[in-house]
Amino acid sequence: MQVKFISNGVIAWCPPSAKQLTADSFTVEYWQSQNAVVGQSKGRYTTWFVQTSAEHRHQQWVLRHYWRGGLMEKFSRDAYLYTGLSRTRAYAELALLAQLYQEGFAVPNPIAAKIERFGLWYRADIIIERVSGAKDLVAHLAHHTMDNTLWYKLGETIAKFHLRGVYHADLNAKNILITDEQFYLIDFDRGEIKSPHAKWQQANLQRLLRSFNKEQTKLAALQFNSQNWQQLLNGYQTLNPINL
Repeated sequence: MQVKFISNGVIAWCPPSAKQLTADSFTVEYWQSQNAVVGQSKGRYTTWFVQTSAEHRHQQWVLRHYWRGGLMEKFSRDAYLYTGLSRTRAYAELALLAQLYQEGFAVPNPIAAKIERFGLWYRADIIIERVSGAKDLVAHLAHHTMDNTLWYKLGETIAKFHLRGVYHADLNAKNILITDEQFYLIDFDRGEIKSPHAKWQQANLQRLLRSFNKEQTKLAALQFNSQNWQQLLNGYQTLNPINL
């Protein structure tokens, strides 16, 4: 991962082609001017899908701005206290993704991040490669079931991350993608690598279970039940036999 300075901050980038990105490349207005916006994902805020040019092998990228949540949102929607580049949310997430991607973990290919400073504060954006043909688990399970083999495989996938010490701060059903029977974890904001320990690993899994149950209360058609969850745990404990 390399860094270049811009007028009011930095751009950190991973693949060589991303070196050409400018500050404008992290705004949806830039991509709209190129007629390159191909979709969006709406949650609390909008994430944009954009189509890149030939120099980037015609990839689709995901452009995400960092927004505040909780009580701090009332004071500022997107400004964070700057305490050093490596501790900015965008740089830390890009660095973690770059490390995991290099090690062969099922995460999106990281492209670049922009950190824009103003006084004691910063705003940030990140670009990652879109996983081709993937849907998040909520969208998938709204229309399809997953057999025992896939639930078991999902448990194994999560266990591999946990064995490496990868802590996902928001492990929920929408942050797991599926494509061609392959699972990916996305959105590693505030994630980190820490010493493997049953306590935080159990909490991570419980957070995921709560998200499945919450999504099912909002969408009755969601194909999820206790047997599915048990198969996930069976797959998980095959690789990481902790007390669940």
